[in-house]
Amino acid sequence: MAIKIFIDQGHNPSGNFNSGAVANGVQESEVNYQVGIDLQNLLNSDPRFEARVSRPTPTTVLGTTNTTSLAERVRLANEWPADYFISIHCNSNPNPAVNGTEVYIYQYMTQANWLAEQILNAVVQTVGTKNNGIRVNQSLYVLRRTNMPSLLIELAYVTNVSDAQKLRDDQALFAQGIYQGILRYFGFA
Repeated sequence: MAIKIFIDQGHNPSGNFNSGAVANGVQESEVNYQVGIDLQNLLNSDPRFEARVSRPTPTTVLGTTNTTSLAERVRLANEWPADYFISIHCNSNPNPAVNGTEVYIYQYMTQANWLAEQILNAVVQTVGTKNNGIRVNQSLYVLRRTNMPSLLIELAYVTNVSDAQKLRDDQALFAQGIYQGILRYFGFA
């Protein structure tokens, strides 16, 4: 049995509601989309995994409001049903010096926590971002409402010049880092 991983590319395409952060020429939703597709391709070329994405095309729009968009992402994962849920995002901050990668989970000392640790370490090693650690955020809808271990990755900050360059130029590396973290979590690497 293949391990089923649902990849949620956070936000909707630019020009739609809830399209995410924009700074330094980087559109969050486009980065999330491409990193998700790259990760799906890596996982689906490995017979141990089966991966699906929330946005299979660059123009896929989920829901008609922020609430229904989040609910649709969770519904797709729960009804499949996925074994793991990974939501991909980019961060922003009013302070352009703030940079790095962090992963949000619902609760410490869980499978999501162990998976988040492996993914965070592998992304930081692969891409060269700063390790901002694992954080609990129980208010995030996709972490609260999914029926499987779930995490939300903030790849890097679009508002930081160095991070934004990585988000623009190294999307395949971010996907590779996440994939390596998944392999380590399962003891495959």
